[in-house]
Amino acid sequence: MEEQFVGRSGLRVSRLGLGTLTWGRDTDAHEAAEQLRAFRDVGGTLIDTAVSYGDGAAEELIGALLGEVVRREDVVLCSKAGVARRDGSMIQDPSRRTMLSDLERSLRRLRTDHLDLWLVHGWSSLVPLEETLGTLDHAVRSGKARYVGVSNYAGWQTARAATLLPSLFPTAALAATQVEYSLVQRGVEREVLPAAADLGLGILAWSPLGRGVLTGKYRTGTPADSRGASPHLSGFVGTYLGSHERRVVDAVVTAADGLGCAPVEVALAWLRERTGVSSALLGARTAAQLRAALASEEIELPAEIHLALDEVSEPEIGYPERF
Repeated sequence: MEEQFVGRSGLRVSRLGLGTLTWGRDTDAHEAAEQLRAFRDVGGTLIDTAVSYGDGAAEELIGALLGEVVRREDVVLCSKAGVARRDGSMIQDPSRRTMLSDLERSLRRLRTDHLDLWLVHGWSSLVPLEETLGTLDHAVRSGKARYVGVSNYAGWQTARAATLLPSLFPTAALAATQVEYSLVQRGVEREVLPAAADLGLGILAWSPLGRGVLTGKYRTGTPADSRGASPHLSGFVGTYLGSHERRVVDAVVTAADGLGCAPVEVALAWLRERTGVSSALLGARTAAQLRAALASEEIELPAEIHLALDEVSEPEIGYPERF
C-alpha cells in the first residue's frame, strides 16, 4: 500500500487506515487480530482509535495485539481525546485536565510511551481554545505525542486553531484534521478542505463508506447482522438512508458493475483521489469486509465515472462560498 505525507508535516501514513470504533464491543479479540493481520499484510500502517471507543476497550485491545500481531515501530498510532462521560452522557471536554488524563490512559492501554498522532476529538465553546492548544503543545514537548491535530472541527474552528497554535507555542503545529468524508457526506468541501489545504493540514477521512451505506448492503433493506440493525448504531446508519443517498448508492453500484468490481472499491477509489486526503479510515466489522475494502488500492476510476459520481453526489454550495 502506498504511503502519503499528512499535509505539510513529515508524518507518513498508509492511504487506507484501520479504524477501531467497534473494537472491544462489536469486534472481539480474535476478529480484531485477523483484521490487523490483513491490514499489515498489504502494508497498512495507520491505526486510528480514541479514548472513548468502547470506553477504552478499543485501546486495550490494540495494546494487547501490538507485539503479538505487528511491531509497535511498524505502525502509526493515532488516538483522540477530550470526550468525558457526565451523568451517563458523553460530552466534549477538551480541557487540560481531561485531555492529559485521557493521554495517560491512552498510553497505558496501548502499552506505549508515545502516540504518533494525537487529536482533539471535538470542539467545545466552553473551554478556552488557548487551553486546549497549550495541552497539545505540552504533549509534543513532553515527547508523548509526535504530531497533533483536531477532529470534527468546522472550517473557521480549524483555521483558528491552526493559526493560533504556532503564534502562542512556536514549537507546535497542527498536522491533521479528522473529519467525516464520503460520497454521501461532502459537507467538508465547503470550508474545511479549503482551510486545511491553505494551512497545510492533512485530511483523515472517517466513515469513507458512508457508515456502510456505500457498500450497497442497505438497498433492499437492513441486513440482520449489519450495523444498521444494531441498537446502538441504527441511528448512526439511518442518517444516510434517504432518497439522495439512494441515488448516490445506485450510481456507485452501476459504476462497480461496469468496472467488474465491488461498490466499496469504487467509493474508496473516488475518495482516495480527493485533494488533501492523506488517509481514509476503514471501520470494518469483519476481516472479510476489511479485505474487500483494501482491494480498492488496485482500482483506478476512469475520468467519466469520476465526473458522474461528482455530479450525483454534489453538495449544495451557495453564498458565501460562491459569490
